[in-house]
Amino acid sequence: MTIEVLRTKIHRVRVTEANLDYIGSITIDEDLIDAVGLVEGEKVQVLNVNNGERLETYVIKGERGTGTICMNGPAAHKVHVGHVVIIVSYARMSIDKAREFRPSIIFPDETTNRLRP
Repeated sequence: MTIEVLRTKIHRVRVTEANLDYIGSITIDEDLIDAVGLVEGEKVQVLNVNNGERLETYVIKGERGTGTICMNGPAAHKVHVGHVVIIVSYARMSIDKAREFRPSIIFPDETTNRLRP
């Protein structure tokens, strides 16, 4: 038997752009992607702190060091510039592995979306 557990979490970043005329996805500063261990194209869940919306999409690498968090495509209707979001991914593993596994969680600066020193 396997269960789904939290794998990565980017806790409370501010949306810097929303691009409705795009195929879909969330663009994330590559520094944040690397820090938490996400993979480009990986499925993530975006939790909107401002309005309670929860949606699933996939990761696109944004320019390193810019603090970019951009909602693309239809998600731009649910998450707007200035909203604070939490970005999470999950992994399937055995219950025994899950008991030992520790997720990768980062807490960037909520104003700049950059890693804290």
